[in-house]
Amino acid sequence: MTAIETQVQYNSSYLMISSEDYMVPEEDWDRDLLLDPAWEKQQRKTFTAWCNSHLRKAGTQIENIEEDFRNGLKLMLLLEVISGERLPKPDKGKMRFHKIANVNKALDFISSKGVKLVSIGAEETSAKEGLLLWCQRKTAPYRNVNVQNFHISWKDGLALCALIHRHRPDLIDYSKLRKDDPVGNLNTAFEVAEKFLDIPKMLDAEDIVNTPKPDEKAIMTYVSCFYHAFAGAEQAETAANRICKVLAVNQENERLMEEYEKLASELLEWIRRTIPWLENRVAEQTMQAMQQKLEDFRDYRRVHKPPKVQEKCQLEINFNTLQTKLRLSNRPAFMPSEGKMVSDIANAWKGLEQVEKGYEEWLLTEIRRLERLDHLAEKFKQKCSLHEAWTTGKQELLSLKDYESASLIEIRALMRKHEAFESDLAAHQDRVEQIAAIAQELNELDYHDAATINARCQGICDQWDNLGTLTQKRRDSLERVEKLCETIDQLYLEFAKRAAPFNNWMDGAMEDLKDMFIVHSIEEIQSLKAVFSQTPPLHLLADKERVAIMGIQNEILKIAQTYGIKVLGENPYTVITPQDIINKWEAVKQLGPMRDQILQEEVARQQANERLRRQFAAQANIIGPWIQTKMEEISHVSIDIAGSLEEQMNNLKQYEQNIINYKSNIDKLEGDHQLSQEGLIFDNKHTNYTMEHVRVGWEQLLTTIARTINEVENQILTRDAKGISQEQLNEFRASFNHFDRKRNGMMDPDDFRACLISMGYDLGEVEFARIMTLVDPNNTGVVTFQAFIDFMTRETAETDTAEQVMASFKILASDKTYITVEELKRELPPEQAEYCISRMTRYVGSDAPPGALDYTSFSSALYGESDL
Repeated sequence: MTAIETQVQYNSSYLMISSEDYMVPEEDWDRDLLLDPAWEKQQRKTFTAWCNSHLRKAGTQIENIEEDFRNGLKLMLLLEVISGERLPKPDKGKMRFHKIANVNKALDFISSKGVKLVSIGAEETSAKEGLLLWCQRKTAPYRNVNVQNFHISWKDGLALCALIHRHRPDLIDYSKLRKDDPVGNLNTAFEVAEKFLDIPKMLDAEDIVNTPKPDEKAIMTYVSCFYHAFAGAEQAETAANRICKVLAVNQENERLMEEYEKLASELLEWIRRTIPWLENRVAEQTMQAMQQKLEDFRDYRRVHKPPKVQEKCQLEINFNTLQTKLRLSNRPAFMPSEGKMVSDIANAWKGLEQVEKGYEEWLLTEIRRLERLDHLAEKFKQKCSLHEAWTTGKQELLSLKDYESASLIEIRALMRKHEAFESDLAAHQDRVEQIAAIAQELNELDYHDAATINARCQGICDQWDNLGTLTQKRRDSLERVEKLCETIDQLYLEFAKRAAPFNNWMDGAMEDLKDMFIVHSIEEIQSLKAVFSQTPPLHLLADKERVAIMGIQNEILKIAQTYGIKVLGENPYTVITPQDIINKWEAVKQLGPMRDQILQEEVARQQANERLRRQFAAQANIIGPWIQTKMEEISHVSIDIAGSLEEQMNNLKQYEQNIINYKSNIDKLEGDHQLSQEGLIFDNKHTNYTMEHVRVGWEQLLTTIARTINEVENQILTRDAKGISQEQLNEFRASFNHFDRKRNGMMDPDDFRACLISMGYDLGEVEFARIMTLVDPNNTGVVTFQAFIDFMTRETAETDTAEQVMASFKILASDKTYITVEELKRELPPEQAEYCISRMTRYVGSDAPPGALDYTSFSSALYGESDL
């Protein structure tokens, strides 16, 4: 075998062993070219350089192919370096048969690897096409480079420089290369490759430039060295991409965690500030001030709280989305700071709503109390004024000593007059008791000006006691001289006796007609009207009594004229004059229509209130069932088997839009509710729905649709991230729906076990208990659809692992157990490099330079497998 044959055959053997070097099939060889001495020289030179590029690794090289490969020793060494395997022990003799035996051992090794030494087949042709495609892909962005073959496409040297620049832009300034300087370009590529890439110079620039068609095999051999040199770089690029992807996921997760913590803190702080305001039950002293408190509460419910409801809902959505992303990226679940769990926020919110409900009830109770207080205070003042007007002058009258110089008749008249006064005094006892009772009730209801009320009441009581004392004292005086009184004018006496009760009746009638009242329904007004509509009518009976009394007065005048009796200017037995009766009767007649007018106005107001009640009830009886219906529809849509997740999402979005469009009905109901409260309407027999019921239902509806949309989004995220097909999701949903016997979107443990068995799971008690801890971590006794989907996707999909990230870092670190800052900055984008540098701990080991970093513990920490 000649040296050239050895070269050709062995070179093709190497091409087959590596599967990544290339040559031309034998049937395409240029036979004339093979006989060209210049071509043979070029081949020998190229092959020698190629062999030395490998033999250098074993500390040797060849100078002359024919001589240095003749004994087979370096040929066997070359094969060991290329293959990484040990060949049979060579023969050490120098005889010809020893040399032949060594060469045969080399050729037998080549044959054992399935390498054909003669003729190149389809696999080799494909390898050539693969190398050409690799070159085309890598040089595509470069100007003046168009790689179509392995001969003339490389003559100007730009293609080789482009390959180097694509992988190591720091070695060549491609912008300074010129197409009209092929020799310079080729030499630049050769020198850079030999100096920095450990690729020996196998070709001469002048030979390539001056040859019309450079040798394809030589070019392929040389270019394949670049392929091998940069294969590690591409592997590092792949590793860097994997690391960047993992770090991007981590950075996004950290951003979501920070955003959750911020939103949770702000919401909890708002709740913390709001609860004391709602817990403050210090009542205002006036109705106007309490009405302002109610208005402030309305602003809170309609302006301040709704955005916080949305924030709470968004917080839950963000938490669920974050947990889904962490689970999909094989990261540990997010554990918020102490006191900021979703359950903590829910508990705080529940506490807020409890205080809020109590606050509104307290406000309405206080407003009713103040309304009652104002009414009682006004009534107290009115009765006090009437009583004080009646008592005016009474003490002076009782203190007179007119009886000392009076005649017998006059004394008897004074006695009768005093008896009439006592009768009048007794009649006023009830009024004084009413005044005291009203004052006591005002004190019990904590009236703000109770001191004034008490002082006035005490003054009236003291005055009343004094009147009683004076009355008794005057009676005692009159009784001492009563024996002097013999003649009594019966007519005057009769007048006085009948005039006094009639006068009291008119006083009472006037007081009742002027009396204030407070009602909350038409029925209460009817009861008031009934007092003034008795049968026979009181005013007719009173008029007959008035005529009778005035008849007595006329009879007195007639007798006086007839018998010449002296008629005093005043009735000696009473202070009530006929003119008093006339005047009061006219006043009573005028007060009647006025009272009727007031009652009619109150009827109109109560009728308006009743219309408000019916108007509110008509809307509430529609809105309440509508909200309940939508809640049920959403629960069915979320587990409906029909359609893809995207179709479900579109349906839910449409539901959400319809719900948002319905908001105007809620606002209108709020307006009617405000009108009812302003009208002091606190009950409504026409509906079971209160505004509070509707508000809570509306907020739950908004939260439910948002949470359901988020669940479907998470399912889409899970499906896309885990590679779960739509058919698999449909299968999961069909299985869940089959065992969701109550059709409420949940399975009990027994149904869940049956569902898993139907899907092929072989479950023992221990394994099933383990699965239940995954799908029901809070031990609620049910498995939701989202928990079921999460479990099934974990079971059927693959995720990246900490070991994969460690392997990627190991590539970047050139198989070292540590990595340097320089390597991170060179291989990763600046943001990801700084992220790693700031979080990696120092590597502990004697084999590392100062500042080396521990990528192993960092990779474990990304997946929650260390304490970093």
